[in-house]
Amino acid sequence: MNLQDQHVVIIGGSSGIGLGVASACLEAGASLTLVGRAPDRLDAAATRLGGGQRVRTFTADVTEEAQVRELFQSRPPAHHVLLTSVHPYYQPIRQLDLAQARRTIDSKLVAALHVAKHANFAPGGSFTVTGGIAAERPGPGGSVIAAVNGALVSLVRALALELAPVRVNVISPGWIDTPTWDVVAGAAKQQRFEQHARRLPVGRIGTTADTSSAVLFLMGNGFITGEVLNVDGGHKLV
Repeated sequence: MNLQDQHVVIIGGSSGIGLGVASACLEAGASLTLVGRAPDRLDAAATRLGGGQRVRTFTADVTEEAQVRELFQSRPPAHHVLLTSVHPYYQPIRQLDLAQARRTIDSKLVAALHVAKHANFAPGGSFTVTGGIAAERPGPGGSVIAAVNGALVSLVRALALELAPVRVNVISPGWIDTPTWDVVAGAAKQQRFEQHARRLPVGRIGTTADTSSAVLFLMGNGFITGEVLNVDGGHKLV
């Protein structure tokens, strides 16, 4: 895919899926704005990418509307925006901490609303949000993330109409090897990955290269909007 002279804004771009997409976009010729809450992590990501002047950073909490407004007012129009920030929270419903649940809701759903409201898109632009397999295959303790991911699907369908001709889609990853899993699974991460890989038809856990190629496909295909692209190794089938 050729992204030469295009500006891509990646919210949650300092690690995991976002950093993987940033690397792929940079290789395709794009200029980047990486957005996150931690300036040191953003700086480290920019250095790691090695894109020089083609990689800019912007420190913002996208759950705060004023900061999202400032982000898009201060940067050139975006050809593509990826939202992949998340505050992961898993807890049995009887032990639910509502304050933590609201942080998850804000980090994905409210953030998407803020971006949709304030983003300044160049002609032919696209907005991709990151959902997840929990929308269709929720697990114990995953009620909050399942609800948020499901809501994102409905939101994107509405935004595809309201923001048209900007294209709006969801990428829905399965189990992808990212630092988020260090938080969710801790020391049990590798064991859980091995067990889950044996269940999947593809026989392995996903990588950020898998999600990056899917996101770039959505950026580049001008005839797809309001859709969910599942990148889950067949998780829905098992």
